Parts: sequence; structure tokens; C-alpha cells
Amino acid sequence: MTNSFRIERDSMGELQVPADALWGAQTQRAVQNFPISGIALPRAFIGALALVKQAAARANTRLELLDAQIAQAIDAAAADVAAGRHDEHFPIDIFQTGSGTSTNMNANEVIASLATRRLGKPVHPNDHVNMGQSSNDSIPTAIHVSAALSVKRELVPALEHLRDVLRTKEREVGNIVKTGRTHLMDAMPITLGQELSGWRTQIEHGLERLASVEPRLHALAQGGTAVGTGINAHPQFGLRFSQELSDLTGLSFTVGRNFFEGMSSQDTAVELSGQLKVIAVSLMKIANDLRWMNSGPLAGLAEIALPALQPGSSIMPGKVNPVIPEATTMVAAQVIGNDTTITIAGQSGNFQLNVMLPLIAYNLLESIRLLANVSRALADNAIAGFKVNEARIAEALDRNPILVTALNPVIGYEKGAAIAKKAYAEGKPIREVAQKMTDLPPEELAKLLDPADLARGGIKGGTSGGG
Repeated sequence: MTNSFRIERDSMGELQVPADALWGAQTQRAVQNFPISGIALPRAFIGALALVKQAAARANTRLELLDAQIAQAIDAAAADVAAGRHDEHFPIDIFQTGSGTSTNMNANEVIASLATRRLGKPVHPNDHVNMGQSSNDSIPTAIHVSAALSVKRELVPALEHLRDVLRTKEREVGNIVKTGRTHLMDAMPITLGQELSGWRTQIEHGLERLASVEPRLHALAQGGTAVGTGINAHPQFGLRFSQELSDLTGLSFTVGRNFFEGMSSQDTAVELSGQLKVIAVSLMKIANDLRWMNSGPLAGLAEIALPALQPGSSIMPGKVNPVIPEATTMVAAQVIGNDTTITIAGQSGNFQLNVMLPLIAYNLLESIRLLANVSRALADNAIAGFKVNEARIAEALDRNPILVTALNPVIGYEKGAAIAKKAYAEGKPIREVAQKMTDLPPEELAKLLDPADLARGGIKGGTSGGG
């Protein structure tokens, strides 16, 4: 922006606006009123709000309420904004009026300015760009649209990629038998394929959870206008709008079942955030398992070696850290925190309007973006390239006293416990100690205590290999 100014007017009077700004008086007042965080609403939200304006112009034209030439100019201007060509003209802080009115007017003013330039005659931000709309239905609609598009275009493909990488790795290392662990203590053996199948299924469930939200996420508040009654909008506006928006985006948007619910609450955003939190919890679990398995290389488990991506210490030469799983756990913590914020914000529906809409929009979109980006990083820079330390795994498995569990049906729990304690105390393989303390023939012991056989019998009704 330049240092020169122009005078703009609104219902409250005159004020100076940067000469080259596309926004008008109401945006400028918000810029001056909310110098709070320096964080503007994200590109995904601004793009969705522009799509709302574009679909509204088309709907109003079809309903013969808006002049065709004005509508075409608004349509083209909104398309430019949706494509991200004017992002610098959306400066308003996320901590603003709770309805997002400032951001709605920011969009109206920018699109009106662009449409006026294109048409060569005035296009009004309220009368034309905002026709049949209110901030109170447009901002909730933009939350749904931006979240739906971001989930579809960013998060779902990223999670599908992570799922596929896990499946590939599962098959690659699936037959390697290792010590299972419960309470971080040695337990019965499993295969690496079984372990990775658990991670993969977590991600598959995450995808299913996202799909379950779609019917409510794709239902829109647009058409309710100020308080849900639809004042100043054509009775068919909501339906026409949803049809136009569906054509613009390729997603199937519908009119919300009840405008009063859609505007006064943000339950669907809270629901989606909850599903994002579950995905974050899944990623936290997977990342922490990788960190434990990679720990060492001498004093830890050292079952795997993650790809060495960067030096791990400014003072200890040669140290390499599990940086991608660590970044993943931080993203998970952030998303869990965002969910708490969205939950509190979701409670702030007072009578006919929720008054923390910008905060919900920002945190919801941040969670989607972070999860999408870190899922790809985890897949490509940690899981795809880790190497298995088969010798270390075999050594620990051979000395695992918990293998004696397989003898319980033959010798009983108490005898098994005595064998396990002796094997642990003397640091001897369980088979060697069992041979001395039972009358079982060596070949029968070998069969009963075979780790691979035990792993194959370890999951009833689930996958038993790398599949």
C-alpha cells in the first residue's frame, strides 16, 4: 500500500483509506479497530467467501433480481478473488466482530471495486454484491464451504497417501516377528506387519470419520439472512444458491434443514473439529511409536532406523533425531488445542447467532491444513524410508520371558510364572529354562514357543500378516 489516501464514506461518516486499496470505509474501520494479532483469515476462507458471492450473484440473476451486466461483473470479480489474485486486500484480524461482519463487508467492498472497474459504472457492495445475504448466513456458509473444500482437496488426499504408504511398508516388513509391548513392557510377539496394520486402520477410520460429517458439512445456512427468517431474500434463493455453488465447486451442497440451527450454532464445525482431533490423536500415537522404535541407537530399542534428515545437536556430533515424528506430535498437540478453542467458540451461540465465527473458521482451517501437510511428511520422510534392525529385534525376541504364556494351557500359569522369573533373572532364553523346569520334549517346546506361530495366532478376526 502507498502512503497516499482517498476519502471514503459510510453510514458513520468519512475516513481515509489507502489510495490503492480495493476495500472501502467499513473494512478500513475494522483495520483500525482490531490491531490485535496481525493474523488474517486464511486463503481458504477468503476463497470460499468469494465463491459465496459468486454463487449469490448467479442465483439472484436467475431469480431476475439482479441486473445481468452487474451480475456478470460481480461473478468475474468474485472469481478473481476466489483464485487468490487479491489476497493482500483482505487485511482484517481474526479477532474482530464475532459475526465476521467486517470480513463479509471486506469481501463485498473488494468485489464491488473490481466489478465497478470492469463494468465502468458503480456496483454497490451492499445492494448488489451482498444482495439477499447477511453476514449472519454468509460467514457460517463460508465456514462450511471452506472446510468442505479443504478436507476434500487437501486432507483426504494426504490421509489416503499416508494409508497407502503404510500399506506398502506393511507388506515390505510384514513377516518380521518382534516383541509386542503393553505398558511399555515385553509382551507376546507380533509381526511388524500387524503393528503397521493397526496404524493403517487408524488412518482408514479417520477417513471414514471425515466422510461421516459430509452430509451436515455440505448443508448451508445461506438463505437465512439476518436471523433465520430469510428477510430480504427471495424464497428460492437458498436453493438456487446451493445449486450454483455446487456447480462452481464440484461438491454437492444443499440447503440446511433449519436456518435457525445453521446460524445460531456451529455444531457441525465442532463435530468436524472433533474428528480432526481423533486424527491428530492417531498421528500422535503413530509418531510416538516410531520414536520409541527408533530410540537408541545403543541405549534404546533400536528396532528401526528412521531416515537421517539433519544433524540432531549443536553440541553432540553425529547425533540424529526423529524430527518428523516430533513435528507430527507438535501438530497433533496444536490440533487438539484448536479443538478446545472451537469447542468453547461453539458454545457462544447466543439466541440467533454464534459470535465467535472468525475464530472457528481460522482454527478449523488451520487444523485441516496442518494435518494434511504433516501426514504427507510423516508418510514420505519417516515411514516410507525406515530400515528394520532385524538382528536387534531377534535378540530381544529370543530372550523375551513372556513367551512362556504359550505354555499356560500345558503347564499352568504358576509354573509359567516361575519359568519366566528364572529366565529373566538369569538372562537366559525362555526355551532353555523351560526345558530344565518341565518334562516337555524339546521339539514340543520349540513348536509351542515359536514366535512366528505365536504371532500368527495373536490376532483373532484381524490381519495376521502384512496385508
